[in-house]
Amino acid sequence: MTIPLRPDETERLAALAAYNVLDTPRESDFEDIVKLASEICGTPIAVVNLIGDGRQFFKAEIGLGVRETPLETSFCGHALLNEEFMLVPDATLDHRFDCNPLVTGEPGLRFYAGALLKTAAGLPLGTLCVLDFKPRDLASHQRTALRTLANQVMTQLELRRLNTRLAERVAEVVAERDRSEMLGREIDHRVMNSLQFVSALLAMQAKTASDSEAARQLGLAASRVNTVARVHRHFYVEEAVETTCALAYAHRLLSDLAEVISPCSVTTAGQATPIPTTLIMPLGLITNELVTNAAKHGARSVEVRISASGEGVRIEVEDDGPGLPVDFDPAARKGLGMRIVQSLVDQHAGVLTFSSGRVGGAQLAATLTTVG
Repeated sequence: MTIPLRPDETERLAALAAYNVLDTPRESDFEDIVKLASEICGTPIAVVNLIGDGRQFFKAEIGLGVRETPLETSFCGHALLNEEFMLVPDATLDHRFDCNPLVTGEPGLRFYAGALLKTAAGLPLGTLCVLDFKPRDLASHQRTALRTLANQVMTQLELRRLNTRLAERVAEVVAERDRSEMLGREIDHRVMNSLQFVSALLAMQAKTASDSEAARQLGLAASRVNTVARVHRHFYVEEAVETTCALAYAHRLLSDLAEVISPCSVTTAGQATPIPTTLIMPLGLITNELVTNAAKHGARSVEVRISASGEGVRIEVEDDGPGLPVDFDPAARKGLGMRIVQSLVDQHAGVLTFSSGRVGGAQLAATLTTVG
C-alpha cells in the first residue's frame, strides 16, 4: 500500500540527513529508551524508527531483530501524517492496515502506538513506537510516558549531532593548527638559512677586504649574525608555546657553543622551570655573549646557572679566567658584546651585576623580567 507523502517531504528528509544517524550502529542511550518504552507500555516490541526515502531504519529496537524494513509495510509512515500521536488498537479493523502483510501474515501485528520524533522546526523524523500481537489500548499515563520518551529520543539525537559538530570543529582547529605550525616551521627554516647565508657573505667579504680594520669589523658582523642564527635555531627546536624551559634551552645552546669556545669547557646548572617565551631570545643572546667573552679572555671553564620563575629568569655566568678589571663598568665598555648585554637587560626591566668568581675568575649575572 502506497503511503501518502507530506507536502514538506523534501525539507523533512533534509532535516533527517542533517542528523547523520541513518545506518549508524546501535547506541546504548537509544537502546535504553526502547527497553523502558516496552516495559512501561507492556508491549513485546518497541522501536526508535527513522523514516528515510523509501525505507525505515530502526536506530534502536526490541522484539523485532532487524534494523530496516521497506516503507510499504510501515505503520510509522502513516504516523508522520498525524500531529503528535497515532494509536491503532486493532490493525485488522483499520482500512490503512487490514491488508498489510505484517498484519495478515507473519508476525501478525495487531496493535500500534507511536509518538512523533519532531525537530524544533516541527519536522517529523520518525517515531518512538510500541507494537503488540494482540488488540489493546494504552492508559493515559502510558501515552504520556511514550510522548516523554519520544522527547528524550530527540534530545539524544540533538546531543549526538552537537557532539558530531564539536568533533568536526575540533578536527578543523587541529588541522588549522597543524597547517600553521608547518608554515611556522617553514618560515623558521628560511630565517635560519637567510641568517647563515648573510653570515657566510660577511665572512667571505672579511677575507677579501684590503683594510684590516674593515676586515675585522666584517668578521665581527659575521659572528654576530651567526650568534643570532644559533640562538634562533635552538629556540625553535621546541614547539612554539607560551612558556618553555629556560634550562633546557640554555643546555642546547651551550652544547652547540662548546665547539665555538673550545678548549674552554662549559656546564649548566639550575632547575627546569618554565619561563615566558618572550624571554628566551634575550636569554640566548646574553648567555652567548657572556660565555664567548669569558672564553675569549682566557677562561678554561665556564659554568652557567639558570634560576627562573613564571615572571622572569636570572642567568649567572662564572668563569676561572683572569677576572674583571678593577674599574669594570659594562655601560662604559667599548666592545659591542657588553653593550648588547646591557641593552637587552634594560629592555626587559632587568639588572646586570658583576663580581669576582669563586675560583678567582669573574661572575656576571643578568636578571630579566617580563615587560608589560
